[in-house]
Amino acid sequence: MSDTLKNYIDGIWQDASTGSTFKSINPARKQDVIGEFPDSGVEDVDDAVRAARSAFRTWGRRPAPERGDILRRIGDLLTERKSELAFQMTREMGKPFFETKGDVQEAIDTAYYAATETRRLFGYTVPSELPNKFNMSLRRPIGVCGVITAWNFPVAVPTWKMFPALACGNTVVFKPSEYAPHSGALLVQIFEDAGLPGGVVNLVQGNGSAGRALVEHPDVNLVSFTGSTETGSKIGEACGRMHKRLSLEMGGKNPAIVLADADLDIVLDGLVWGAFGTTGQRCTATSRLIVHEDVHDELVGRLVKKVTALKLGYGNDDDTEMGPVINQGALDKILSYMEIAKEEGVTVLTGGKTATGDGLEDGFFFEPTIFTNVTPDMRVAREEIFGPVLSVLKIKTYEEAIEVANNIEYGLSSALYTSDVSIAFRAMHDIEAGITYINGPTIGAEAHMPFGGVKGTGNGHRDGGWEVFEFYSETKTIYVDYSGHLQKAQIDNVDD
Repeated sequence: MSDTLKNYIDGIWQDASTGSTFKSINPARKQDVIGEFPDSGVEDVDDAVRAARSAFRTWGRRPAPERGDILRRIGDLLTERKSELAFQMTREMGKPFFETKGDVQEAIDTAYYAATETRRLFGYTVPSELPNKFNMSLRRPIGVCGVITAWNFPVAVPTWKMFPALACGNTVVFKPSEYAPHSGALLVQIFEDAGLPGGVVNLVQGNGSAGRALVEHPDVNLVSFTGSTETGSKIGEACGRMHKRLSLEMGGKNPAIVLADADLDIVLDGLVWGAFGTTGQRCTATSRLIVHEDVHDELVGRLVKKVTALKLGYGNDDDTEMGPVINQGALDKILSYMEIAKEEGVTVLTGGKTATGDGLEDGFFFEPTIFTNVTPDMRVAREEIFGPVLSVLKIKTYEEAIEVANNIEYGLSSALYTSDVSIAFRAMHDIEAGITYINGPTIGAEAHMPFGGVKGTGNGHRDGGWEVFEFYSETKTIYVDYSGHLQKAQIDNVDD
């Protein structure tokens, strides 16, 4: 028997005005229905935004350290419920339990970091050009934030956005992915249990139409989105037309460059984790291996052995190393790229088909896949597949590797494996990406560091770290003139 869950608006759990629901199922065990969730419409979004707008009047004026105290309590509850929450996240979206525990830990770290930053929302004081005048700036909240997130990090990514937003004094309307609604509801339940006032965070479940209504609502001041580049582009058009502040974190086609002097033992561990962790369903996943010809054959041979040994299964089983893809649509997309690969003439060294045996037929499982004989112009080397698929490209020089790495529309994460410190520092500047790892995989962001990309990956803003607090606040400039008479700035006051 599945549960029927609700939206959370103005501190009340309630059904959608539409009366419609949708189901969430376990991608590893398709017969396991996790629950039914409200398929919200425009009226529900409007109610949530109205509640957030009303709550903003008091929440935004509350002393920032008090807001931090609530964030700290949320962090404490996330810590207490980590295993329980991680189990349900794995059941809903598929990645192994050890990964979802890490997802929750990221949220815990972000909660405590954001709580601390409520005492560090700095402004500036600077000298005036005029006597007896004081100049300063301070940070102010923006208003109602629309937060729309993907399913693959159903707790970490929403908290990357919501915790800084709340720390800065904003209120939130949160629409999680329709593929991970239960995780979103469990997260908001923790907010309520921690004593967050009603209306400060509102949960609206549903599909893309609910997200569209949120983006286009005139009383939503800011939108933060994580998802596909296609959807992000449409959101960008709407927010640009309506003059909304917007943060986009979208797709990636992330390269790992391996030079001839790299430690292949470190490389192997990094590639398996980077390419096949979360079943390759990360925007930061290693999807391109750009490897020097001198070590190509050895590395690829060793990599195939490691990859074929991975244990596929339900992520809440102890021995599972790689779970399913999220749903049939994702599986069909990956299968379509197998046809594209065949047409382009690549070599499939391992994988390339749905996984069977050991009960895998009851889920959306795909074998970890490695392509070789890939060239930079091929679609499998340029387009985001979002699955356990690694394309291998052979290069002769560092310069060629950089050219191949940069010659795509995305620029999120990247990695370089080398023992040459000079090359490493060159690569930090040469690779066109928001994130570069030296001798580590393309995945593994830390809560206190900025996260985001360039080109088709993002629009210049960052989740995480100190920069995100500037995104969720705005600068107010203040002048205090205590001279006792009119002083004119921006007038020629300088004697000839």
